[in-house]
Amino acid sequence: MSGTIHIPTLAPDVLFQIGNFNITNTMINVWLAMLIFLVLGILIKRKVSLRPGKLQNICEFFLESVLSYFDQVTGDRKKTIRFLPVVGSIFFFILLSNWLGLLPGTGSITWGHKMLLRPANTDLNLTVAMALVSVIASHVYAFIALGVFTHLGKFIQIKNLFKSIKKGPIAIFTAIIEFAVGLIEIISELAKVLSLSLRLFGNIFAGEVLISVISALIAALVPTPFMLLELLVGLIQAAVFAMLTIVYLTVATSAPHGAEEH
Repeated sequence: MSGTIHIPTLAPDVLFQIGNFNITNTMINVWLAMLIFLVLGILIKRKVSLRPGKLQNICEFFLESVLSYFDQVTGDRKKTIRFLPVVGSIFFFILLSNWLGLLPGTGSITWGHKMLLRPANTDLNLTVAMALVSVIASHVYAFIALGVFTHLGKFIQIKNLFKSIKKGPIAIFTAIIEFAVGLIEIISELAKVLSLSLRLFGNIFAGEVLISVISALIAALVPTPFMLLELLVGLIQAAVFAMLTIVYLTVATSAPHGAEEH
């Protein structure tokens, strides 16, 4: 055995406190990701031109690839561009956060007997927060695109329930079924938050545990294939989260059945 096996815990380690606010090791990785994006944004803004340099060319290539990828869901470049601030931010943040978790020192550098660096998406608080942003954004965009009452009508149609009283028992029964389906749809919206957050958290946490165990059991070079696999997993998880988000946005902003004819 090459060293002591340190199995990461579900909860991130609290490194220190600012007042009553806990600073955890996953926050350090989040701040690193934000700092990288900030520096990259400043560099691109300073050097942007009609004759792009290498950095601008690389960024434009990645951006065009992401736009084409999202177009497969929206079917409309205008919609893709409208959703890009939310979906693109989620995609690149998750991707960079996942890859930062594979940097040397992550999981091994300590701060007062606690890990200083830990993959950001192994913190369930972060994945739940991003899932809430994803689902809430889909409803905000829907309110803007369709109107508040039209979008809410996809879930609960109280007016139909009252109107059906005058139309007879079959209409009442139909309205009750529609009302029940609307309640199920509301529950499904809550399930989206759980699904998105737990999927991302579970996959990244499992990868962290795997690499920790393999690194402790065998030589330093042996874990390399697993780390390369985690690079791919990090990309896939970012793509899945972003694609599900843009699906939610596209579906939510689509007019309900019969609205086009009306």
